[in-house]
Amino acid sequence: MPLDKLPQSPFGAVYFRKSNPPKQDWARDYGIAAEDGLNVFRHWFMWAAIERKPGRYDWDDYDRQMDLAAKHGIKTVIAELTHTVPDWAYRKFAHARQLRADGRPMTANMGVSAATGGFTSNGGGAGSLTMNAPEVKDAVEAFLKALATRYKGHPALLGYDVWNEVNYAEDVDFSTYMKADFRLWLQAKYGDLDALAEAWYRYSYAEWDDIDPPAETAAYPQNLDWLEFKRQNYYDQMQFKIDTIRAVDQDCMIAAHGVGGAIPNMAANGSDDWLAASKVELYGLTWVPSRRGFKPWQNFFGPDLTRAAARGKKWWHAERPGGPLWLQSQVLGRDKDDGRVMEPEDIRILTMTSFAAGATGVLNLRYRPLLDGPLFGAFGSYGMDGSRTPRSDMASSIGKWANAPEQQALFEARPVRGDIGILVIPEAQAWDYLLNHKHKPETYREAMWGAYRGFFDNGIQADWVHIDHLADYDTIYAPYPIMLTADHAGALASWVKNGGTLISEATPGYFGDRGKVGVIQPHNGLDAVFGVREEDVEFMPDIGDRIAFEFDGKPVRGGGFLQSYHPTTGTSRGAFADGRQAVVENQFGKGRTLLVGTNPGIAYFKQSNADNLAFFAAIFEWTGNVQQVRLSNRVMQARLHHGPNGNVLWVLNPTRQTQQAVVSVSDQSPTLGAIFWSGKNSSVVNSTVTVPPRDALVIQLVR
Repeated sequence: MPLDKLPQSPFGAVYFRKSNPPKQDWARDYGIAAEDGLNVFRHWFMWAAIERKPGRYDWDDYDRQMDLAAKHGIKTVIAELTHTVPDWAYRKFAHARQLRADGRPMTANMGVSAATGGFTSNGGGAGSLTMNAPEVKDAVEAFLKALATRYKGHPALLGYDVWNEVNYAEDVDFSTYMKADFRLWLQAKYGDLDALAEAWYRYSYAEWDDIDPPAETAAYPQNLDWLEFKRQNYYDQMQFKIDTIRAVDQDCMIAAHGVGGAIPNMAANGSDDWLAASKVELYGLTWVPSRRGFKPWQNFFGPDLTRAAARGKKWWHAERPGGPLWLQSQVLGRDKDDGRVMEPEDIRILTMTSFAAGATGVLNLRYRPLLDGPLFGAFGSYGMDGSRTPRSDMASSIGKWANAPEQQALFEARPVRGDIGILVIPEAQAWDYLLNHKHKPETYREAMWGAYRGFFDNGIQADWVHIDHLADYDTIYAPYPIMLTADHAGALASWVKNGGTLISEATPGYFGDRGKVGVIQPHNGLDAVFGVREEDVEFMPDIGDRIAFEFDGKPVRGGGFLQSYHPTTGTSRGAFADGRQAVVENQFGKGRTLLVGTNPGIAYFKQSNADNLAFFAAIFEWTGNVQQVRLSNRVMQARLHHGPNGNVLWVLNPTRQTQQAVVSVSDQSPTLGAIFWSGKNSSVVNSTVTVPPRDALVIQLVR
């Protein structure tokens, strides 16, 4: 469906979760929401709360939500929660419960975010039941058909959210049904047991039924296959849900939202934002600073990742907090102002950050707080009794502003492509997860986040780039390229040869297909791309903070791994403290490479030191690129959007003091023109902007 039913800026909240809010408040709440400029509600349509007995559906509460929405001009997104399993189904299909590696079945529990039954810790498929069992899949299909049939054509319907917070549990599913489908998948991939024996180094399978998924998480080919099969299996189930709804209703929007989790949970928990976004028309994310941290880079990270995964599609901040989070483990011991109590100004800066990153809409993850369960009181911008608060007033003012007719040109403008791309290599993350599962040095996470922070803190916009989309960028930084398939190594070499500029941290493609170490390093022809041969390598991330090197005479701290080089066609640009070659520049075809024999992103992530901050600025300068927008004040952030009516500049001040900066834009000598948004005491004088605390300036650029 084209997104023609979407408001200019979808702005609203998640409202109904069966036991909350109280029924007597619904009509009043809808009236207040409409008055306050909210135009979208999402509700949890929970299988466990609707199909109370086999084939007997209780739609009354949900019909009322839809009718109230239509009355008040609020569009509805139906979040289908088939992973909430009815108690009768948990009993009836006891043979089809998802199993953990140790044989324990997934249990059906009370929900943390909705005080109803049928929830489980596995967010994929049918929750505690395996959709690999035909009878379970049929039951899910029957419910979804009934759901779509009932609400097809309803004037309030906007569409369906088919996967809430895209992920699944790490240690599932080892049921007999999942195992049988894994064997079929292996037969399709390898053809016969002899080919599988060579690939897995397991030579005594006499029948396909001898094969079980690996119960141990370890760095072997069988584990790579198991991870890939699980990902395909659960995303095929996502597609099945989409197809089932579409067979009934061809005119509704299909959406889903993740948690900005592809870094670092694509391998362990299936948080593949790229794959999920490819299946839907509108993608989004849950991002809660009280759980993730309230530093500026953290508030941009999730939106930036979601924008990258959406690949040009519209996306939204599907769940943004509007109130406190008190007792969850992620917040204990943290300061009150670190997201634990959302002040109105926190809502403003968080919302404007998402808009600056490219979100076209924002939903609060609670309209008002839950009244029961462990998350009582959490996240809602309205009061426990549904009354307005200063927080809801702030959200209302932003929502009304975003949907005013004069902002149409603003939301037609989209973020420009970043100054540099950060390379996302799924197999590198998978191998790191398998390799480090037991002792968890967190090298992958720290390298990826550290590189992002290194550019971010320099005011450089770094976009996340999946390796399958190399052609979208001409300059790439690879923070953790420890494993590359031969196909991906070849694609990277071809990309450089055709003119790409590549900066890579240590051990590019050290592990090749099936996790095999290459006897020539860099592996799979990358030695020619980088103009080096490996001299020595040290995999000791636990003491990686002792690594030091220099780049063009300037000191830099290392981290993670150490790989030293003999240049072949390359030229040395720096050495480790002991004299071994650490940094090599090379020309390969029409492109250029810079290979850095350690992981300086890890050091910056851990220490935020000035030397490594300067290193990320220096390597960006080495690329020859020019920042598209710069601020003289590094505590502020700026993003440039381009639209049919010209460019728009977003300037954010996340601090608690008024800040001032001089703005520079690379491709023009702009005049700072009409102001779309400004706070009290904001000012624009020539190219100098003044922004109040936790506020933003949104300005049209005039040539």
